[in-house]
Amino acid sequence: MVSCASRVLAGSSLRSCHKAAAFAATVSEDSRILYCSAPARGHNQDGHPESNARVPAILRELDRAQLTPEKRGKEISRLTNFMPASKQDVAAVHSISYAMGKAAADGLIFIEGSGPTYATSTTYEESMLAAGGSLALVDSLMSVAGPRPPIGFALIRPPGHHAVPAGPMGFCVFGNVAIAARHAQRAHGLKRVFIIDFDVHHGNGTQDAFYDDPDVFFCSTHQDGSYPGTGKMRQVGTRDGEGTTLNLPLPGGSGHAAMLTALEEVIVPSCLKFKPDILLVSAGYDAHVLDPLASLQFTTATYYHLASTIKQLAREVCNGSVADTFRGLLDDEESRAKLTDDPAVLYEEPLVRVRRAITEIKAIHSL
Repeated sequence: MVSCASRVLAGSSLRSCHKAAAFAATVSEDSRILYCSAPARGHNQDGHPESNARVPAILRELDRAQLTPEKRGKEISRLTNFMPASKQDVAAVHSISYAMGKAAADGLIFIEGSGPTYATSTTYEESMLAAGGSLALVDSLMSVAGPRPPIGFALIRPPGHHAVPAGPMGFCVFGNVAIAARHAQRAHGLKRVFIIDFDVHHGNGTQDAFYDDPDVFFCSTHQDGSYPGTGKMRQVGTRDGEGTTLNLPLPGGSGHAAMLTALEEVIVPSCLKFKPDILLVSAGYDAHVLDPLASLQFTTATYYHLASTIKQLAREVCNGSVADTFRGLLDDEESRAKLTDDPAVLYEEPLVRVRRAITEIKAIHSL
């Protein structure tokens, strides 16, 4: 997700200036929602939860809810035919050898020691396109004049927040949000970037990319003890970047009340204190109570409050432009069809442990 004063994220420094004019022709000042998609249909492995059915499932829901340009006219804009990220874009975050394909043959990334991450013959090019979707979304948001920039959402895969500078990890290939954040600084002159990452899993790759950078604040909420085991409270950054990494591990069973408290007492104050030029959000939805691979209890109401609060926060710190990059999702079609807040599936939250965690993190970061 993205938000900012000079609007948001960005594409390659070589392309962003001339692409902005093209995007301006397709995005109306009346647009309230702007989105793009990169489903990576060739990047797939049978039986794997990070499958090529994920983005099409969301697009079908958008169509069913009539949230499309065809049904809503100028209120909604869809970006199409956008360019892949360049190798220079990717190399701003990842090693040069990895950005170049790392011993690639016919587009295949050779992935070693990266756990459950897989690759196919189209993974490299489709990962470049996914990163390019984030850049195109930001370029177009920056091209829209007026006091009410639209909300943006990049429906892209493979995901990115576990991908470390040296290579892939945890289903993730390139760090889409990290690449966009770095470009926002280099191509658009934005100095201070605030990244919110909400997901069951800690965004270790995004953290690693900026761990010693005083101008990028990485703020993560995630399930305590979950993969990949990073994201401890005392991981606060190093050298000049000390204090610009904030990790809030939530105990298993945390849900709506826990996340709203974290938002109000930790995330919002941290952002206001940092005073960013741009706000990016790496949005994961695997913390929903119906997701079988985790133990958090977020509901659709939780995500609504997250989105609405972040949107208001963006208005306060950087003129209100907001865009999400999509990551986690419930793992099957049946679960996605059940996204209703049924109290029968909820358990009592561990609010005493949540309060203890929030008190500790506020002390560490002087909030």
